Amino acid sequence: MPKQFWKGSSLLAPVPATLVTCGTVEKPNVLTIAWTGIVCTRPPMTYISVRPERFSYDIIKTSGEFAINLTTSAMVKQVDYCGVKSGKDTDKIAVCGFHVSPSQKISAPVIDECPVSLECRVTDYRPLGSHTMFLAEIVGIDVDEKYIDSKGKLNLQQCGLTAYAHGEYFTLGRKTGDFGFSVKKNKKKHR
Repeated sequence: MPKQFWKGSSLLAPVPATLVTCGTVEKPNVLTIAWTGIVCTRPPMTYISVRPERFSYDIIKTSGEFAINLTTSAMVKQVDYCGVKSGKDTDKIAVCGFHVSPSQKISAPVIDECPVSLECRVTDYRPLGSHTMFLAEIVGIDVDEKYIDSKGKLNLQQCGLTAYAHGEYFTLGRKTGDFGFSVKKNKKKHR
């Protein structure tokens, strides 16, 4: 079946629907960011893309720090709210009933209700047009202990993480494989 050709757009999906916190525990702010991802393993690097007119933009640019908080399907209404309301006019953390805790390595807080939070320190930022990309090193990760098994492994599939795709939210589904499983050799059984 032939494909239709469309002009270039931001149709890469799914992407994580995250809550990015900035500011301090005493004066926190949160905004929804889907334009994020991993850009390097060593050192661990990520990015977020933020519109300059967003209230959080100047907070992040000035402090050079933020936390990326992964969200669950149970939080999707709050995630959407934090993407359409401004922290300039609204205390979104209070309205959404979120609780924040201090981070270990940065001044921006993490959201207690999120299963995983990435503490990030900005290394560079680049205006790209409608958004500015903040490139950052992941200096620490906060993980809810209920998602860590007895062997110390993180079980993200139990979190019910939320993804965003072309204007819609989705809950990530069942696990379909592990990295490298397509080339892994079967272990022979000894008799």
